[in-house]
Amino acid sequence: MSGSLPYDERALILAPQHVAAKASKMLSGGGITCLCTTDNQRLGVWLNEGAALVLVDEQVLSTDQISPLQQFVDAQPNWSDLPILMMKTGSGSALAQSLGNLSCLYHPFDEAQLLSLAAQAMRTRKRQYLAREALRELTDRLETYAARDDNTLQHRRKMDAIGQLAGGFAHDFNNLLTSIGGSFELIERRLQKGRLEDLDKVVRMGRESVARGAKLTHKLLAFSSRQSLQKQTLELNTLLDPQRLRAIVPECVQLVLNVPEDLWALQADAQQLQESLDSLLCNACEAMPNGGKLTVQACNEHIDALCFPQSGLSTGDYVRLSVIDTGQGMSQITLDHAFEPFFSTKPVGQGIGLGLSMVYGFSRQSHGYVTLRSRVGHGAQIDLYLPRSLAAPAPATLLRRPGSTEGPILIVEDDRDVRALLYQSLTEDGLSCLTAHDATQALQMLGSGTQVSLLLSDVGLPGMSGRQLAEIARTLRPGLPILLITGYAETAISRDDFLDPGMHLMCKPFELQQLRDQILKLLADH
Repeated sequence: MSGSLPYDERALILAPQHVAAKASKMLSGGGITCLCTTDNQRLGVWLNEGAALVLVDEQVLSTDQISPLQQFVDAQPNWSDLPILMMKTGSGSALAQSLGNLSCLYHPFDEAQLLSLAAQAMRTRKRQYLAREALRELTDRLETYAARDDNTLQHRRKMDAIGQLAGGFAHDFNNLLTSIGGSFELIERRLQKGRLEDLDKVVRMGRESVARGAKLTHKLLAFSSRQSLQKQTLELNTLLDPQRLRAIVPECVQLVLNVPEDLWALQADAQQLQESLDSLLCNACEAMPNGGKLTVQACNEHIDALCFPQSGLSTGDYVRLSVIDTGQGMSQITLDHAFEPFFSTKPVGQGIGLGLSMVYGFSRQSHGYVTLRSRVGHGAQIDLYLPRSLAAPAPATLLRRPGSTEGPILIVEDDRDVRALLYQSLTEDGLSCLTAHDATQALQMLGSGTQVSLLLSDVGLPGMSGRQLAEIARTLRPGLPILLITGYAETAISRDDFLDPGMHLMCKPFELQQLRDQILKLLADH
């Protein structure tokens, strides 16, 4: 029989030895394999292995040795209805009625009677086996279809998300390119005509567009948890300055600040934390156009990872920053999409929908977590969890003035235009510089004894990376200050120990003044 097991085709007999021997001989003559026992527990073991038919003598039933058989019958799957032949002399016990698919064979019975009932029972059992196989095939097919549909649905959702992301990015970036390109075109026209008045305003327009573009890419990297973070020990009280917060919050909104004096220090990137806080405050205020109450509070909290199974948080100490508003609140649909990039409930042109997605990515990359709770008409509360730091905050460092370096800065950048721009900018600021187009040329300079006060290198160099160059440079020049610059530091964010002491990282695009200040700080620290 296709799909059946050998055990599934046998008959089990539970009866006194003389009765079992008689029945077994008759069934064997009809080609049916039999197993006989007087032990109730052994029958239970055989039933779990498989059987097509069970013969039970009423003498066993009368001694109340039926419980394992009854348990098996009660626990049968939906496709199964085990045939049972009861060998008896009288009307029998009421217990027999609970055995389900029961036929009676009265003593004294002959071989023809037994084989007829057994054959009928075996045919019934075979049909059950066919139903079992059909059910298995149908279940497997449904599971395959379900998995296929689930994969299709997941792929569709993924493509929808990518489409939303690409569309939003293209829209906003095209606006920026139009502004930047238009600024350059205006500058070119005025230079051709010799009109230099108000030229600084046009330059400022272009620079502001570049800054907006940098902010846009920064938010995208923050959402994808691929921005470069300068983690340090921070006192949250310094960021929650009442005067600064009041300048952000409209006058129609009541601001309540609740920060305990014994708040723990935390570990995070100061600039990214400040931007995340500003984004949360702006969202809260926009939810209260007619005024309301905005509460900013912080507290120390010990988190058990079991309490946040979906967060990925490790058990430990965290600082929780909460922003609570009494605004319009959010529907469940909005809550489900709130952290998606370029998702916004604002009218077109009034928001790009990257604020909460940036906060989400920043929290994950900082080994923290963010939660959002809201109901329509009942405001919203967002909680940002960041890990506690036991280290002391770093003291501020005075900058050294240009011209006080003890050697030139070695600029290593494979992009010719960027390399020339860095060289021109730093030399105009009074800093002596050397340039190299790759790591090999830079190592030749470092190995030849050329005096260098700081190594400024791109991370994504061809061949040997900037990080590998920095490692070798440290062996040649122990203690050499190193500043790495990058537009996409996935390698840097994949390991917390990417930067050794004395190494620092800046993300492109950056303002040249920021680069100058960072270089002067590193030289002053050295």
